[in-house]
Amino acid sequence: MARKKIVLIGGGQIGGIQALLCAQKQLGDVVVLDIPDAEGMVKGKTLDIAESTAIGGYDCNLSGTSNYADIAGADVVIVTAGLPRKPGMTRDDLLDVNVKIITNVAQNVKKYAPGAFCVIVTNPLDSMVYAFRKVTGFPKNMVCGMAGILDTSRFRSFIAMELNVSVVDVAATVMGGHGPTMVPLPRLCTVGGIPLIELMSQEKIDAISKRTREAGTEIVKLLGNGSAFFSPAASSIVMAESFLLDKKRVLACAAYLEGEYGINGYYLGVPIVIGAGGVEKIVEVKLTDDEKALLNVSLDAVKVAVKDVDSRI
Repeated sequence: MARKKIVLIGGGQIGGIQALLCAQKQLGDVVVLDIPDAEGMVKGKTLDIAESTAIGGYDCNLSGTSNYADIAGADVVIVTAGLPRKPGMTRDDLLDVNVKIITNVAQNVKKYAPGAFCVIVTNPLDSMVYAFRKVTGFPKNMVCGMAGILDTSRFRSFIAMELNVSVVDVAATVMGGHGPTMVPLPRLCTVGGIPLIELMSQEKIDAISKRTREAGTEIVKLLGNGSAFFSPAASSIVMAESFLLDKKRVLACAAYLEGEYGINGYYLGVPIVIGAGGVEKIVEVKLTDDEKALLNVSLDAVKVAVKDVDSRI
């Protein structure tokens, strides 16, 4: 059986880690695409990873390119292309330049890989995935954004750090837009099946929720030049893996909503099931009035960014 083909558009920090993870997990052959000026860089990265496959004992063909014709036949396309955040920048500061980049990417994916399951990572996430789908016209089940998986991972990690327990035993969900208005849901969080509210004070829960909302900015400040790349890469590969292996994972992602949660026509982070059919199901969680209010605040922020996208496309 022929291997699956995974295309990574954007060969920067995230793209390089994605390529390595795809190879290590043997999910399929990998093509990393970037602009012509960066073609040597992506060829070098993919060759470097290819030269490590014998050490790791995994079979994977990797290549770098700047030619969109090379993405033909892709099963999965993950897009990280765009300007990364720098200190002092918000995700929305990136919108003007990145919507132009996403538009170009979307036009080429539509031309060369119309059957691919597409995962958007470029920030501002919720509006960029909206822009990508608007340009491609792809079915809603085949286009989603990497958001809640990363936010949830951060939330789980901070809880495990605080309680000094295995992160494996922390179950949680973070919904809403991928930004400062995201909605951690402590009420639904458990540690080894025990409700978080029985293990931690409300004050500490609130502090961890706040840190989760600001986690990306915290890393941007610490790095001094650039933004997170290990965790976003891992988060997006989880989505690709669930699609390629039909794992039907329940994951918080930016999905296109048509009435779910009372929202229509926008991408927002919600729990979904990803399988061979792409976004196979949107899971509707029964929220409290306070949680609904927070989700609506997040939606309002997304609406502002989407309005800017609509004015540019």
